[in-house]
Amino acid sequence: MERTLLCEIVTPERIVYTSEVKMVIVTTIDGELGILPLHAPLVSALVPGEVRVRYGNDEVEWFAVSGGYVQVHEDKVIILADQAAAASQIDVDRARNALDLTKQRLEDLPKEDKAEYDSCKADLKWCELQVQIGGKQRS
Repeated sequence: MERTLLCEIVTPERIVYTSEVKMVIVTTIDGELGILPLHAPLVSALVPGEVRVRYGNDEVEWFAVSGGYVQVHEDKVIILADQAAAASQIDVDRARNALDLTKQRLEDLPKEDKAEYDSCKADLKWCELQVQIGGKQRS
């Protein structure tokens, strides 16, 4: 029997995903990282981007994550993110509308309000990720 990994994607609100997979691909602050069974223990920061999981039949499923951390221990991968969504559950039209509204909000914000400006920029990046990844289907 082929070895697998248990992959969990977790946000503060809920467990977004949990399943046995063949491989997990994440984007860390040091670049893209592929995690297979028997991977060395690891903790690393993630940049906002996509997470891909590959199943034993070579199907791939995509997730958008807003950044966070990945932990690998034994044959378990835990991704902790502020926000995460499966590509199949992203409403691309809604994400595009949110993107337009967030762009407008960013234009209207005074740059002196650094905290609000940075928060709005993070929201903008999250909307862009959802639009980009929402179009990908499990293959």
